[in-house]
Amino acid sequence: MKQLIHYFLLPVLFLACGPLTGQELVDITYLGHQTKDELKAQFGTPLINYGVDLYKVLYTTVDVQGMPDTASGLLVVPADTTKVFPILCYQHGTSTSKDDVPSNLSGDILPILFGGLGYITSAADYLGLGASRGFHPYVHADSEAWAALDMLRAVKAYIAQSDAIHINDQLFVTGYSQGGHASMALHRSIELAYADEFEVTAAAHLSGPYSISGVMRDMVLSEAEYFFSGYLPNLVMGYNEVYQLYDSLEQVFKPDYVPFIESYYDGTINLIQLTTALNSLLLLNEGAQIPRFIFQDTLIDALLTQPDHPFNLALADNDTHTWPAQAPTRLYYCTADDQVPFLNSIVADSTMNALGAIDLFAYDVSPTSDHGQCVAPAVLNTALFFQIYQQIGTLTPTTWVTPPRLKVWPNPTTDYLYIQGVEQTTQLDLFDAHGRKVYQYTGSNEVHEIPVAHLPRGWYLLQGTSPRYRWQKRIVLQ
Repeated sequence: MKQLIHYFLLPVLFLACGPLTGQELVDITYLGHQTKDELKAQFGTPLINYGVDLYKVLYTTVDVQGMPDTASGLLVVPADTTKVFPILCYQHGTSTSKDDVPSNLSGDILPILFGGLGYITSAADYLGLGASRGFHPYVHADSEAWAALDMLRAVKAYIAQSDAIHINDQLFVTGYSQGGHASMALHRSIELAYADEFEVTAAAHLSGPYSISGVMRDMVLSEAEYFFSGYLPNLVMGYNEVYQLYDSLEQVFKPDYVPFIESYYDGTINLIQLTTALNSLLLLNEGAQIPRFIFQDTLIDALLTQPDHPFNLALADNDTHTWPAQAPTRLYYCTADDQVPFLNSIVADSTMNALGAIDLFAYDVSPTSDHGQCVAPAVLNTALFFQIYQQIGTLTPTTWVTPPRLKVWPNPTTDYLYIQGVEQTTQLDLFDAHGRKVYQYTGSNEVHEIPVAHLPRGWYLLQGTSPRYRWQKRIVLQ
C-alpha cells in the first residue's frame, strides 16, 4: 500500500549471465552499478557507505495452489569484495501493476538504499508479480513469506558459488506498507517454522496492515471516506486465488464497479487507474468516497453478522501480529497515516508483547506525516536501529564467516544446546548479556552438547573460533 505514484525508473544496464545451478536458483542477470555518490544524491543521506551492484534473480518456488513456479526478485550487493556483509530481506510496498517490482528497478526502490548501507539485500517480487504467473495474492501472509524465503535460499546458493561476495550469519528483515505486513509474515515464518535454517538478528516492520481482520476490516466496514478504494478489490481478488471465495465478481461487487475491477484483473488498467475510476463512481453514486459501497449489501451484512463467514476467516488467516517475536523488533508508524491506520501498529505492539515478545516496541516516528511522508522517517529509524546490531567484517584468514554446514539448535532452548558442523579445532565460548563467559570448550565432537538449564533465562552469545572461521549466534534461554 505505498503511495499511489511511480518512483522514477533508474538507469539500468542489462548484461545477462548464463544459467547457474543450485537447488532453487534459476538465473542471475546483472542490471548495473550505482556509485556511493549517486546513492547519496538519490536518497539524500550521508549514511550510505557503499556503491552497489544490482542483479535480477530468477528462482523456483510454488504458487498458492502448490504448483511449481519461477519467481523473480532484486539482489543488491554492496560493491566491496574485501568486506563480509549481513543479509537483509526487504519486502516491498504495493505494486501498481505486474511489472512495477524491484527486479525491474520500478516501484519500491528502498532495497537499493539498504545495499548502500552495507547489507546484501534480497527483495522478492512476490507471487503473481514480476516473472511469476497468475494474479498477485495481495497481502496474503503465507505466500509473502515463502516467496521471500525461497529467494533467500536462491541468493545464498548464488553467493556460495561466488568468490567476490561474502556473508556472515546475520539476517535483518524489514519492509514498508504492504511490505510491513510481508516482513512481519516472513519474520513470523522464520521464528515459528524455520528457526533451524535461519535466525533473525533484528526486524523492523514499517506502517503495515498487520491487523487485517481487525483494524483494516473495521475501516472497510465503516462509512468513513477512504481515498484508496482500489486496494479493496485487489485484496478480494487476491484472496480468491487462495481461498476460492466467490464464483463471479458480481457476487461481491455492485454492477457499476465490476467492469473496472475486471479491467484491473486482466491487466488492462493499473491500480492507480482502478482507484481513480472507483473513486469517481463513488462520488457520482454515493456523494462520497466510501469504499464499502462498492460491495454488495448482502456481503456487508454477512461480514457484520457472521464471524465464521469465509471472507472473515480469510481475513483472520492473514493477520500477522498474533505471535511473540523473539528477535529485537521495532514497529515504526505515523499517526496521520492516510492509507494504513496507525492502530495496526498499536494493536500489534500490545498483542505481541502480551504473548511474550522479548524486545518489541512501536514508535510514532512522525505524528503529522501521511503514508507517503512516513517513508523517510521510518526508514531512517530502521537504519539507525539495525546499525546497533550490524556487523561488517574485513576478509581475513579468520574473518567473521559462518561454516557452511553449521547448525545450532534448538533456539530458543531450555535445557541443552546442540552444535553441529564446526571444525575439529573450534573453540566454543558462551557469553551472557553482560559479556561474562559462562562456558568454554575446545574439541572435535561431531555434535557437541552444552547444558544450559542451570543458567539464568535471557540472551546469550555463542561464539566459535577456528583457524578458518569466526562466527557468533545469539541464543535465547527461556
